[in-house]
Amino acid sequence: MDGRAHNVSAVLRLLLGFVVLSTVAGLLMAGLAIPAVGASGQVAKGGVAFFNDLPSEFTVSPLAQQSRILDADGKLIANPYDENRIIVPLKKISKNMQNAQIAIEDARFYEHGGLDVRGFSRAMISNLQNPGGEVQGASTLTQQFVKVTIQETALRRGDKEAARAAVDKNYARKLQELKYALNVEENFTKEQILEGYLNLVYYGDQAYGVEAAALNYFGVTAAKLDLGQSALLAGIVQQPTAYNPVLNPKDSQRRRNLVLDRMQALGMASAKDVAAAKKVDVTKMINRKPPKGVCHRSAQPYFCSFVMEYLQKSPQMAVLGKTPADRMKAINQGGLTIRTTLKNGYQKTAQKELVKAVPVNNKQNLAGAVTIIEPGTGKILAMAQATDFSKYQTNLNVDQKYGGGPNGYQIGSTAKTFALVEALERGMPLNSTITIPSTSPERPATFLPSQMKDECGTVEPWKVRNDVPVSGGPMSLREGVIKSVNPFFAALNVKLGACSVRDTQVKMGLHRADGKAISDTIAGIALGAGESTPMSVANAYATLAANGKYCEPMPITSITTPDKKEIKVPGPQCKQVISADVAAGVNDLLQSVVREGTVRRLWDSNARPAAGKTGTTEKHNQIWFAGFTPQLSTTVWVGNLKPASKSGKLYTLAGKCFGEYGCVPRVYGSTVAAPVWSKIMKAVSKGMPVKQFKAPSSDIRNGKYESFPNVIGRGIENAQRILKEAGFDSYVAGRVSSSAQIGTVAYTDPAGSALPGTSIGLYISTGQAQAQAPPEQPKPKPGRGGGGGGGDG
Repeated sequence: MDGRAHNVSAVLRLLLGFVVLSTVAGLLMAGLAIPAVGASGQVAKGGVAFFNDLPSEFTVSPLAQQSRILDADGKLIANPYDENRIIVPLKKISKNMQNAQIAIEDARFYEHGGLDVRGFSRAMISNLQNPGGEVQGASTLTQQFVKVTIQETALRRGDKEAARAAVDKNYARKLQELKYALNVEENFTKEQILEGYLNLVYYGDQAYGVEAAALNYFGVTAAKLDLGQSALLAGIVQQPTAYNPVLNPKDSQRRRNLVLDRMQALGMASAKDVAAAKKVDVTKMINRKPPKGVCHRSAQPYFCSFVMEYLQKSPQMAVLGKTPADRMKAINQGGLTIRTTLKNGYQKTAQKELVKAVPVNNKQNLAGAVTIIEPGTGKILAMAQATDFSKYQTNLNVDQKYGGGPNGYQIGSTAKTFALVEALERGMPLNSTITIPSTSPERPATFLPSQMKDECGTVEPWKVRNDVPVSGGPMSLREGVIKSVNPFFAALNVKLGACSVRDTQVKMGLHRADGKAISDTIAGIALGAGESTPMSVANAYATLAANGKYCEPMPITSITTPDKKEIKVPGPQCKQVISADVAAGVNDLLQSVVREGTVRRLWDSNARPAAGKTGTTEKHNQIWFAGFTPQLSTTVWVGNLKPASKSGKLYTLAGKCFGEYGCVPRVYGSTVAAPVWSKIMKAVSKGMPVKQFKAPSSDIRNGKYESFPNVIGRGIENAQRILKEAGFDSYVAGRVSSSAQIGTVAYTDPAGSALPGTSIGLYISTGQAQAQAPPEQPKPKPGRGGGGGGGDG
């Protein structure tokens, strides 16, 4: 009796279902309002009014919310977003994949207008028969697209409750979904709906959209998916975990075969092709490539990663949000178009020439990096690196803040340029000289703590060697920089005070990768034992190319919203840090390095003027060339990726092999770094107008020397008093054999004239006890002088 009652109840529910279905389907197809059915299966109160009150306008927008990072020419560098998703047009999705998804999800997709009446009828009757059970969906592909879009939109704005509501299984939500689906079908083509669906749905294993899924599971693009691969992916969507072929290959294979059978039944695949596809075990189909980060997929991964860090951390990017998290959300979800300064042609050239010298994935601990900057704007035009991003993400070009290492690398003799800047700022003329001690690799020059001018000196005797023997005596600024003479620049820094040279480095933008001053020791400041990055060096030299104007390096030129509104990005952050005349004087000296120095055979200065400086560090550990024209500043670094062993012993580049440059027994900046620089600069400068450097004024050429009294033949105390009254300090620089009376001044260094505030070195006669002539006394000329002494103390 109870059984009969149960059967009668079931029949009544079934009859009610037909009534409801007729009403719903009829009114929907007529485009009219329908009575909503409540979660319990009963006719809801409000009926037609409830349905009429549901919103119907549906905006398909989530996929447009991805941001794009472009190079200066508008080519895509990266698509930042929260999920592993790669958007592709329908024409780049194989027909196999399109058919497979339609076959298993919505066979009548091209026939209905958003509601599949047959499927809806079946689900409605099932739900009425089982009022306590789960609501069946029978969703069309359009309805699923609506549901997932609503869920995705809610997740993007951080509304988890709305995201859950989007997939709740109740009739109210289902009716809303139906109404939206009708609106979508009215406003979009079937192809647009299918494209959106295939790019939006989740295929398990952190792969969103069919392109990411194809690459993730099979290592192919969506355009190349075959029949079996397509069926496998299409089957995953219903239950992405249960049918994940990596986690559950057996269930995934059964689901794949079901999709294949469905495709055969619908005439989308032949029996022969289906049988062949079924024979392949799912585990043998998988060629998994786990999801990669945004920049792993970029053709310019190091620049991409720098831009992502810059957008989050640079004070100039506060327009995107107060905190890095706020900015990241704007980048990943804001649909922004971010145009960068990177010039694709420059980048390709820099990368090509660099890896010719430093092959990627070499076994020699070799690496290389190149930065190209536009003087006067700070625009970063290229950023090349000879390492494999998949294995090594540290960006060797940039500061730690933006993805670089904590320090950088020792910059060697590229540091010597900054003493020239300080010297000319002090008034030393271009043709001035300073006296230096004789030096050789075996016999270093020694500078004493007593000679140091400030706290950047040394508390112990400082021994300075040179790779080739150097005779002691006067040496000009030009000769010193052309030959890159270590004792010359040691003496020059002693004369100027190393702290003042360090301050010049700082104001020109040179610093360690952690943002601190490059060094606080005279060895680091004068000879390049301090560490920095290729970008920092390139930008400091760009300050000279820009006639003394420093500009903060910047990779961003514009940011626009999806509706084409421009977010105002601060322009170049520039300031004049040294006078244009001083910059012209230093550029004049550095042009001599290119014309007459070790790189003279690499560049035709008559065809296009250029200036620069080589750099080689202790033990030939790292090599550099920093060079520039008025339009471009390029720095090339090549060196040991790991500078030293665990015990602290420096690795050497000597004897290592540098691609097409061969194996080199003794490596200098001019050996590899300068040739790479030359090839890059010739290529990227081609077609540019030839510009001359500004000529230095007569003040820079002649200096600002003042005459001081002649104190030769006077006693020490008397000589120092006379000089002090004239405004000059003095000190006993040494004792020499001379015809002058014992204990009197034999000669001074400098002689006759000096910069205001210079301390004059007094050389005291010991008589003619030694059978040798005294050093020749330099002859002062109007407006000229011998430079600073102290090197031969």
